[in-house]
Amino acid sequence: MAKISPLNLTAQLSYRARGNPPNSHIKSSVGNYYPGLEVDFRNLWRRIFVGIEVHEALGLVLKVDDAHEELKNIEGEIIISVDGHPVWTEVRGPKTVGGPTQGLRGWFLEWSNALADLVNKGGQKALCTFSFGENDTIDIEVEIRNILDNEIIDGVTVQRAVISRALAQPGELTQSLCSPWQNDFIGCGCYYWSASRPDYVNVEADPAGDSRGHNWLQKDRTIATPLVYTLKRSDLLEHEDIISSWEDKLKFVFGGKDEG
Repeated sequence: MAKISPLNLTAQLSYRARGNPPNSHIKSSVGNYYPGLEVDFRNLWRRIFVGIEVHEALGLVLKVDDAHEELKNIEGEIIISVDGHPVWTEVRGPKTVGGPTQGLRGWFLEWSNALADLVNKGGQKALCTFSFGENDTIDIEVEIRNILDNEIIDGVTVQRAVISRALAQPGELTQSLCSPWQNDFIGCGCYYWSASRPDYVNVEADPAGDSRGHNWLQKDRTIATPLVYTLKRSDLLEHEDIISSWEDKLKFVFGGKDEG
């Protein structure tokens, strides 16, 4: 029987690509909250530009390679945009209900969305805008790395569906995952779509058409604790609480109710 070797990327992604861990495969990967549960793809973007290492979540240039002395003046600066695509933006809105619209703070966009165009631009240069001092900016052309590795097969260069080692060394895609798990357990709250546990339990409708219940992370809760609609943050368990003794703090759900 002849062996079938998928060559194009679409075919390769239908199989387990050589070199990628199983948890990074599109069929099994879960990344609900950053840095995620199984793969932290922020680490894929940290070396997307040749010569510099960037903190994707903060946009900060962490390091400039010694071989790229021409980029030394942007070390410690913030990347603002790439080829006209912003990676930092100002958040505007009212500070109070009905108040005037105003600048609230700066916010860094998720690179996997904001810079998706770069995936197919390996080897090309991008015009990047960086902060420069307190009140200025500087534009510099920086080469984009290939995200996927290439392999020579029968004299032909084939792009493989495996992440380039120039971007992420072995172990780097998982080195900054939520550890311990309690970080993600609390972070995926607020009725988030992929929360790994309930947010609102023992729920009962009231005559006004509203509802009352227990917050899953409510401190010192028993079956006799009154049902409420909202709680202050100080009433809820913190990371440290369930890190030290999760088995005493968290409840189990049976038949749609928890045991209090």
